[in-house]
Amino acid sequence: MTLHYGLDDLPFLDIEALLPLILPIVIISLILIALAMADLYKNRQFRDHKGMWVLIIVFGNTIGPVLYFVFGRKEGKRR
Repeated sequence: MTLHYGLDDLPFLDIEALLPLILPIVIISLILIALAMADLYKNRQFRDHKGMWVLIIVFGNTIGPVLYFVFGRKEGKRR
């Protein structure tokens, strides 16, 4: 028995109805990523494991920058 499903079998998804819910989350996530990357770049001489933090910030979506601000800013020497 072979089952074949196409796009016509999926329920209709109205993207415009979900946009007001998704857009603020995406904007907040992008702002957090930009702030974390700017802080990491600004304090790069004081931070250990810069490559690891870049990967966590970029690929961790929203939780990556939060982890950086909680744990990453504590490591390394302070000015």
